[in-house]
Amino acid sequence: MAVAGNLWLCLVLLSSISLEGAPDKDKIYPGFLASQMDSIDDGGVFLLSNSSIFGFGFVQASGPPLYSLAVVHFRSSTVVWSANRDNPVTNSDTFDFDENGNAFLQKAGSTVWSTNTSGRGVSAIELRDSGNLVLLGKDSTVVWQSFDHPTDTLLSNQDFTQGMRLVSPGLKNLTYTLEIEYGDMILSAGYITPQPYWSMGKDSRHLKNQNGGQVVSATMVANSWRFYDENRTLLWQFPFSDDSEPNTTWIAVLGKDRIISFSSLGSGGTPDYSPVKIPSDACSTPEPCDPYVVCYTGNMCQCLSVLTSHPNCSTGLGSPCDHSKASIDLVSAGEGIGYFALGFVSPSLNADLNGCKTSCLNNCSCLALFYQNSSGDCYLFDSIGALQGSDQNSGFVSYVKVLTGGGQGGFGSVYRGVLPDGTRLAVKKLEGIGQGKKEFRAEVCSIGSIRHHNLVRLKGFCAEDFGLAKLMTREQSRVVTTIRGTRGYLAPEWITGRAISEKSDVYSYGKVLFEIIGRRRNYNPKETSEKVYFPLYAFKMMEEGKLREILDPGLEIDERDEAVCIAIKVASWCIQDDMNLRPSMFEVVQMLEGVCRVPQPLTSSPRSPRLFPSFFKPNDNSHANLAAVQLLGPR
Repeated sequence: MAVAGNLWLCLVLLSSISLEGAPDKDKIYPGFLASQMDSIDDGGVFLLSNSSIFGFGFVQASGPPLYSLAVVHFRSSTVVWSANRDNPVTNSDTFDFDENGNAFLQKAGSTVWSTNTSGRGVSAIELRDSGNLVLLGKDSTVVWQSFDHPTDTLLSNQDFTQGMRLVSPGLKNLTYTLEIEYGDMILSAGYITPQPYWSMGKDSRHLKNQNGGQVVSATMVANSWRFYDENRTLLWQFPFSDDSEPNTTWIAVLGKDRIISFSSLGSGGTPDYSPVKIPSDACSTPEPCDPYVVCYTGNMCQCLSVLTSHPNCSTGLGSPCDHSKASIDLVSAGEGIGYFALGFVSPSLNADLNGCKTSCLNNCSCLALFYQNSSGDCYLFDSIGALQGSDQNSGFVSYVKVLTGGGQGGFGSVYRGVLPDGTRLAVKKLEGIGQGKKEFRAEVCSIGSIRHHNLVRLKGFCAEDFGLAKLMTREQSRVVTTIRGTRGYLAPEWITGRAISEKSDVYSYGKVLFEIIGRRRNYNPKETSEKVYFPLYAFKMMEEGKLREILDPGLEIDERDEAVCIAIKVASWCIQDDMNLRPSMFEVVQMLEGVCRVPQPLTSSPRSPRLFPSFFKPNDNSHANLAAVQLLGPR
């Protein structure tokens, strides 16, 4: 999902497609050739549906100059199908519909996508108002259609049948797949051994129309997903909206957030999202938090207690069987721990607890086990995602394998190094949860006081601060200096005469974070009175659940993404007026990465722009020449 820390730095800009000047075509014929450069005046689109609802052409992918050949809904600029999602092309690469009836996309002379319809009597390509791209035979029969080859999106009245798949690349190189198999619709994560995390048959929200039967197809009709057997008998229904308008075009999208969302594509500029999600609880998915991190209700992530002393809450194991020189231990994961896949996979064996643990220890690919006391069922996993936390007994006991030897010190990892004079040394890097000044001082004191010919001596040590706090050295307890800083970013204590510390830099970071979120200045006198001071407005919109009001409209992001709220809350804590309430930068990083929860900021903050009004106004051409202030140390 390290989910939230760098999310706003890598958000993707969504290309807007204009209907102005779009080509007036509903079919193209053999011999047609096009590139994005050729159709740039038409926004890259060279084929329209009959009512100009959908367009087919080149759509900006991850960023210029890369493009996807795609079907797009005009009004909302929503891509509903892509030929080359994972292999974008340049503006000079071509789409070719040749005389043999084959349609294909070339990149630097090589074919990256093809309909493989040569010699099958294809006479035309048509884009229908349903969003279906169709290759027609001479008798107008369908030879090939995009509805048979979905990517990550399904549309109204599109049949999703056994053998088809929706595939979405996750945020951490983990692929998610939706498919119909074993008489059910199943969502799974692409680990070494795929792990299911949802099925329609086990979702209590589905309605049964008829008992028995095996689901082999599903179609969205009006406001529900309908599931049929091989005789097209309706078995189940899954309502996803109260809007029963039969002509509404709905889409179901398997997103990078591992969740299926539903939205209607109306005449407005943005899709109208349904509150119904699959699955309904983010903690029931593989990656709401990092692997081995426990997800609690509200998408709160917490390090597994047994791993709190390990770097980044990890077990220290890389490839499952690549630790022959290390010492491995199987340790209890604690009480109330569950796992998203347990309700969807078969047990690996049936045994007592000792037999289950022995089986895991003897299998190098086993990274964790879950044992059900009531049944004796033992579940072994070769990959692990986020864990599920509960105040109630899950009915399972769980164990994880951890690395207990070879390069791990008490407070961090140890590295081997060589100084320029040839002196060999060991470098310990403090890392992990809860480590800071206290742990650093403890390490320096313990190592520095040791004098023994079989033990190392302390050669030296260093610590980072950042920003303006770098002005202080370890030898300085107080520094009196005149600081020049940019207005709008310096903490209030710079002009009030209060002591300056590293928390002053945290304040500046929070102000920058707000500007990244909104892509605007924190203070803009041209805005309305409610919006003139962005941090205050952003905090208010977050509390009211109106995040789309403050996000950069060019960002391709779901406003309900928990990472957005986390970023706003963290920024709000950073700019607290009382420096004692601001977190340290270490705590900021932990909150942004989802390692620890983010408390609700105080309702009295962010501070009002009515205080220090001239101080909060940024000025690109001038700096605040501040009076001499005192910096506290040491670092």
